[in-house]
Amino acid sequence: MEYNLITVSKIIKLGRFQYLLGDFLLFTMGALLAILFNAEFVLSKFVLGYAILFTAHLSVHYSNDYFDSNVDQHTPPTLISGGSGILVENPELKEFAKWFSIIIMSLSIILTAVFTVVFKYPITFFLFLLFGNLLAWFYTAPPIKLSYRRLGEVANIIAVVIFLGTGYFALQRTLDLSFFLFSIPIIFLNLIFIVSFQIPDMEGDKLGGKITWIVLKGREFGFKIIAISGLLATVSFLIFPFTNIFPSIIDFRVLALISLISLSLGIIGIIKKPVNRESATKLAILNVAALFIISLLIDLYFIKLIQ
Repeated sequence: MEYNLITVSKIIKLGRFQYLLGDFLLFTMGALLAILFNAEFVLSKFVLGYAILFTAHLSVHYSNDYFDSNVDQHTPPTLISGGSGILVENPELKEFAKWFSIIIMSLSIILTAVFTVVFKYPITFFLFLLFGNLLAWFYTAPPIKLSYRRLGEVANIIAVVIFLGTGYFALQRTLDLSFFLFSIPIIFLNLIFIVSFQIPDMEGDKLGGKITWIVLKGREFGFKIIAISGLLATVSFLIFPFTNIFPSIIDFRVLALISLISLSLGIIGIIKKPVNRESATKLAILNVAALFIISLLIDLYFIKLIQ
């Protein structure tokens, strides 16, 4: 295959690099949380830790497009879903996408081993991220194909914990009760992200054999999940001060206030009940954009506390 500038640009588009911002914000959030628990900030750990997550997440974009190419042909891509559309229009790039994904995933695992050895971390750090890479691969890859066996949402929830946990683990050397408690509202917020990505693809996923909550229950159900998740995230933040587990410097009322952005959009979804693809997609895009903003605001708040 001749790799001219046009082909290279398609390969880059296939990677959907813009969505890597989300995992960076979650990774940073986990790292900042560790610092608030008195972990030492070590730049080399932060950079290498994110390199592990970056390569793992990038690998998913190529593998998902490869294994979902038959599904993606049923639905035109949107700003947030339907894959990149590159392999549907350029099937000659399919083998490249598969092998490039494998190479990047292997690099992520190698970097994890290097991190574990260089910084003398427990083997659980390596196993945690090895599991994350395998989960990402088998999200769409046979024989497991989690997203085709009603396990896509569960896999994505675990992925959120891995994104957040990599940053926390990289600086704190462990995952403790404080981390897992903080993960709860973040999981609820990212459940909004997961469902929002599924909403535009309902018809295509159904035709392609993908079994998601939206395929099973419809878009109206999806917007109910979004509203409930937004509410539970806000309530979780408000409960945390009563646990006496987190540093008193964190004012969880601020985080609850930030989370109201998603709750407000969830309420709008309940009221409007958009079920046709066009109107539902517009609201789903707003939900995704709101979650990027929420993650950024939480990171900025944590940075302010650390200074």
